[in-house]
Amino acid sequence: MIEAARPATEADLERLAELAAEAVAEQVDGRGGEVWALRDARPIPAQASLREDLADPSALVLAGTIDDAVLGYAVVGTERIRDGRLLGVLRDIYVEPEARAVGLGEALVDEVLRWCGERGCMGVDGLALPGNRSTKNFFETFGFTARALVVHRSLESK
Repeated sequence: MIEAARPATEADLERLAELAAEAVAEQVDGRGGEVWALRDARPIPAQASLREDLADPSALVLAGTIDDAVLGYAVVGTERIRDGRLLGVLRDIYVEPEARAVGLGEALVDEVLRWCGERGCMGVDGLALPGNRSTKNFFETFGFTARALVVHRSLESK
């Protein structure tokens, strides 16, 4: 079994869009997931926005593969912050549940960190929703730490 993270191509778009939809569906019912899905998550269907990222020279779209089957993906971009430095922003990362804990997510993050380092980024931001402890733990294995907490109060009755 060979895990790898490679630059995605147009030929991967349909599969990546499927994975993006799975990522949103997995998170939407969790704590913070509803607002995230409506405000911050990649729009579904995702092919158009993924195509834009593929064409963006300040972004990297990765296909995560096991034995050439695309089972995960990541999208990272850069953002210039106020002091002029670049910040890497991990916009998306998702691995199918059956492909987790075998090194695919690690391959994706390693490639994201390498790419951001080559661009001189001062750091990389990612997102873990408050109810998703496994994602938080995963990020912590790479040295990510919380730098902000977003709080929310719903005004709708359910």
